[in-house]
Amino acid sequence: MKKLAIFVMLVLPFACKPKPTSKPVIGTLATLDAAREIMATSTCTLVTVNDVNQPYARVMDPLEPEKDFVVWLATNPRSRKVMHMQTNANVVLHYVDKNENGYVSLYGQAELVNDPLEIENHWKPEWDKFYRNKSEDCILIKVKPTRLEIIDYNHGLSGDPVSWQPTVIVF
Repeated sequence: MKKLAIFVMLVLPFACKPKPTSKPVIGTLATLDAAREIMATSTCTLVTVNDVNQPYARVMDPLEPEKDFVVWLATNPRSRKVMHMQTNANVVLHYVDKNENGYVSLYGQAELVNDPLEIENHWKPEWDKFYRNKSEDCILIKVKPTRLEIIDYNHGLSGDPVSWQPTVIVF
């Protein structure tokens, strides 16, 4: 009887707790449409990692995502984020829904682009006030997506109810 009581005391707390699922909630084309809606109307936070794995976050003004969810941004070629991306190309773009009903995190590989034609093709007029000379004061960041996570309560995308893992698209 004593052994049974010990067994119940040790096992019962674990048996009664729901086990979080390790499987992500996989998104659909509607998920991508909801993500694009959040991404098209927002600034984002760009997260990079330096050479000692310290993350850094800063607010950025991206272009709207392309059809394949590639995102373009501009920055000063002498900025810390450029040095970070030269060491570690893994980045996250985090968008918060302006109505506070969700978010999108776009994980991807950053590529630094210093081609004047690409700069002209991917230029946002609002950036003019930050760059006097585009060819010297600006470099583009092209983020190629590898994974997208979304919570969007307006579209019923609340993720897993047990683990809170968001809905996921893998590119």
